[in-house]
Amino acid sequence: MAAMYRADPANPAARRPRLVVLLLVAFFALQLLVFLAFRQAPSPTATRMPESDSEAPRRDAEDSGCAGGGLVYVYELPPVFNEDLLSMCGVLAPMYSLCPYLANDGLGFPVPAAKGAANLSTEILPAELAGSWYSSDQFALEHIVHRRLLSHRCRTADPARATAFFVPFYAGLAVGRHLWAANATDADRDRDCVALLSWLHAQPYYKRSHGWDHFIALGRITWDFRRSPDGGWGGSFLLMPGLANITRLVIERDPWDAMDVGIPYPTSFHPRTAADVRAWQRYASSRPRPNLFAFAGAPRSAIKGDFRGLLLEECQAAGDACSTLDCGEGRCIKQNELVMQLFLGARFCLQPRGDSFTRRSIFDCMVAGAVPVFFWRRSAYLQYAWYVPVGNDQEGEWSVFIDRDELRAGNVTIRGVLAAIPEAKVQEMRNRVVEMIPKLVYSAADKEGLGDGMKDAVDVMIDGMLRRAAEQRRSWRV
Repeated sequence: MAAMYRADPANPAARRPRLVVLLLVAFFALQLLVFLAFRQAPSPTATRMPESDSEAPRRDAEDSGCAGGGLVYVYELPPVFNEDLLSMCGVLAPMYSLCPYLANDGLGFPVPAAKGAANLSTEILPAELAGSWYSSDQFALEHIVHRRLLSHRCRTADPARATAFFVPFYAGLAVGRHLWAANATDADRDRDCVALLSWLHAQPYYKRSHGWDHFIALGRITWDFRRSPDGGWGGSFLLMPGLANITRLVIERDPWDAMDVGIPYPTSFHPRTAADVRAWQRYASSRPRPNLFAFAGAPRSAIKGDFRGLLLEECQAAGDACSTLDCGEGRCIKQNELVMQLFLGARFCLQPRGDSFTRRSIFDCMVAGAVPVFFWRRSAYLQYAWYVPVGNDQEGEWSVFIDRDELRAGNVTIRGVLAAIPEAKVQEMRNRVVEMIPKLVYSAADKEGLGDGMKDAVDVMIDGMLRRAAEQRRSWRV
């Protein structure tokens, strides 16, 4: 029976099914070849501009310990956006000159050599670590980060190899010189920022991603760059459309803006090696701490219900269990060694909100090996997720939170809360704080970094930004 269905070679009609099959096979094979050709062909953008993920640069970056094998390109901006601002150091802040604090690439003068400042005695600081302390100021952050990135092992001078792009615009210095000027207009506060964005938007690598793989460091809090359309304080840099996709590394972030990332305030400790850090960690761990808690700050008598005034009352009521330092008239800025001396003698340090929700004192406290006590969650837990453990199950490892309303109502006292923590738990918390010190400080290291696998605040920043840029790249390519 099978012979009945065998095709007859002499019969053309019998060959039609085989011909149709061959044509269909050829058609689908051609479609497959076209698909593969288009998938492998470079896009028009890639033809103009090589991508940054070739095997060679990735291998080089991985050998240097850069996150995901990524590299950072640092733009060379026109000097008006950074170097020229440094030359104006005497008029950038209203109450004091920034010149001593912008010296040494933003680290400031070495503390013992700071003109008019009390020296750090060997009772406060081990002699071998004296070279690691400087008269640093928070407004120098942009300069500090720029210097560190220029010599960082993850930097590339070839933008085609970069995963992330750093924009070294000293926006805090640019805006700050107009914030207190009586005759300054909104246009004055925004002029440098508008000019920077005009320059940046003309760059081919910005055009490629519309800024999604770009980042900037700001030496002022985010609110200094968020002036309302109706007017008010500060500039409007962070509200300008051209900055919408750029990651902003800022000492205080807006918790509701995903493009803001909180980074530590600069302290005066800038170690050069991992050995320097470990020496300080040992010193901070072994210091006798006669005071249960301490507070560095000044009352704000002009503010109704001033919370700092309440803390000073609590400290006074605690007697010898608490010590304070009056930071009025910029004393704690000009003589930061006094702050360190205070915190080195205490187990806990009180950290209320400052002019905003954060303050440099948080990081001075932790570098000194004391446990910070917070009264607003926005002071740290909603700020520095790249740097400190956050989440209800982790915050108690390194800090204490006291409900400020309970304190105001008299339902709790600071001394009562802190004294109730078992000594073994206090030691665990202090150990955890001391362990975190390396990534909370901006090192004075060269290209090789601190060494021994130890990462400072800029290393953490770069790792976070490289991961962030790699994740976002998938979105902007689509």
